Amino acid sequence: MTFEQNNKGSGLILAIETSCDETAAAVLEDGRRILSSVVASQISIHSEYGGIVPELASRHHLEAIAQVTAKALSDAGVSVDELGGVAATQGPGLVGSLVVGLSFAKAMAVCRGLAITGVNHVHAHLLSIFLEDAPAFPFIGLIVSGGHTGLYIVRDFLSAELLGQTRDDAAGEAFDKVAKILGLEYPGGPVIGRLAEAGDAASFAYPRIRLPETPFDFSFSGLKTAVLTSVKRLPEDMPVPVEDICASFQEAVADVLVEKALYAAKSHGIKDLVICGGVAANSRLRKKVSEESSAHSIRFFMPSPSLCTDNAAMVGLVGYHQIRSGILLKDDADVYSRLFC
Repeated sequence: MTFEQNNKGSGLILAIETSCDETAAAVLEDGRRILSSVVASQISIHSEYGGIVPELASRHHLEAIAQVTAKALSDAGVSVDELGGVAATQGPGLVGSLVVGLSFAKAMAVCRGLAITGVNHVHAHLLSIFLEDAPAFPFIGLIVSGGHTGLYIVRDFLSAELLGQTRDDAAGEAFDKVAKILGLEYPGGPVIGRLAEAGDAASFAYPRIRLPETPFDFSFSGLKTAVLTSVKRLPEDMPVPVEDICASFQEAVADVLVEKALYAAKSHGIKDLVICGGVAANSRLRKKVSEESSAHSIRFFMPSPSLCTDNAAMVGLVGYHQIRSGILLKDDADVYSRLFC
C-alpha cells in the first residue's frame, strides 16, 4: 500500500528507531518537514557498565516505546488516523532492541491498516542531511558512529554502494575504548572531544592506519592499542597526561577519516561529501573536514549534531521514499543485526 493508495493520509509518516540504546519516534511530513522528534536516551542506565548491555537496552525499549510514540504524535498534533504510513528501523543493530521497535510498528500498521516499511539504519544516517540541506546525487557518504564506520557512494534516496568499512573497531567504538583506558566516563566520544580542547595533539605520535591495498577500508584497533601502550609506558610517578592523549588520539582518527573520505571523492570524480553518524558531532572532525574539503574544491555537508546521533526523523525520511516506491515490509519480515546493502 503506497501513499497514493492509502486514503488515511497524505505524506505523514510515523517513524520508530530502536537499533541500539535510544528509543526514538518522529513524525515527518512529505519526507522533509520534521513535525516532531522524540528521543529517550539510556545513557544513565548503561554508563555504570562502561558500555551498552543489550538485555537492559531491549527491556528499557519495551518500557519506553509506547510513551515515546504517543509523545511524538502529540507534539506533531497528528492522530494515528491521519498517518500515511509507518517506518521502523529493521537493522543493523542489537537484535533485542530492533525487535521491540519493529514489532511495535508492525502491530500499529496491522491494527490501523497502514503501509509499513523497514529501514536500514545506516542508509538513514547517510540521508539524514536531506532534513536540512540538499547535496547532489551521487555523493560520497562517510558514516562514523559507535557501531559503524564506512564509505559509500549514495546514488539516490533508495540506493548506496559500499566502498569500504572498518575491519575491526568502528571509530566511535575506539573512542569508547580509549575513554575506558583513561578511566573516563561513558560514552567516550563527547568526553574525549572536550578534554582534547585543552591538550596538545602533537604530544603523542599515534599511528594513522591507511591500508593501501584496500584504500577505502578502516582500522582503529591498532590505534587503540597504541594508546594503551603509551599509557603503560609512562613513568610510575608521572600523572597521565589525559588531555594530550585525548587530543593526539582524536587527531589521528580525524586524519584518517578525512583523508579517506576525500580520496574516495576524488577517485570517483564526485564533488559532494556528506559525513554523518554520532562521531560526526565531534568538533575537531567538523573543523578538519571543512578545511580540507574546501582546499580540494569539494562541497562538504554535515547534519546538525542532533541529527548525527540516532534519531527517528532520518528513519522517516527514508521510509517516506520507500513507501512511495512501493518498498513495503512483508508480514514475515524479521530484523537483522549485521550490515548489508
